[in-house]
Amino acid sequence: MIAISSRLVKRSWNTISFASTLYLVPILDLLLAEIPPQWRSEVRLGLQEALVNAAKHGNNLDPCKTVLVRFSVISDQYWWVISDQGAGFKPPQCCSIDLERSVVCNENECGRGLYILHQIFDRVQWNRQGTELSLCKRVKDPSRLPVVP
Repeated sequence: MIAISSRLVKRSWNTISFASTLYLVPILDLLLAEIPPQWRSEVRLGLQEALVNAAKHGNNLDPCKTVLVRFSVISDQYWWVISDQGAGFKPPQCCSIDLERSVVCNENECGRGLYILHQIFDRVQWNRQGTELSLCKRVKDPSRLPVVP
C-alpha cells in the first residue's frame, strides 16, 4: 500500500509512505512528476538507489516496516528526505564531497550506491542515527548538465 499526503509548513511538503518493497515504479513515478524531463533519468537512478537502500538495507525488506519520503520543490532545488525504520547507517568517511564538487571516494571505497548518490545529487546527508537521508538536486545550475542522458 502507498499512502500520500500533503501539508503546508512554510513550504509545501508532500509525503509518500510505503511498505518495504523493491517494486518502486509507482513511487518513483510520483517522486519524479515535477522533475524537468532532461533530469528525470538521472534523478530516477539516484532515487531508486536511495529507496532500495532504505527498503533492503534499512528495513531488511520487512513488509511490516515502512519507508517514508518527504519531498518538496524550493526555487530550483528539489528535496527528498527518505526515512527507514532500520537500525541506522554510518556512511564511510571517504564518502564526502570537497568544495569543488569532486567526490573524495571512488566506487570501490564506499560502494556503488553511495558513489551514485554523490555523483547525482548536489547534497547528500544522513541524520545522526543514519535512518534518514536528505537529498537535494539543483536543476537550473548552468554549470552542470545531466550525467545520465
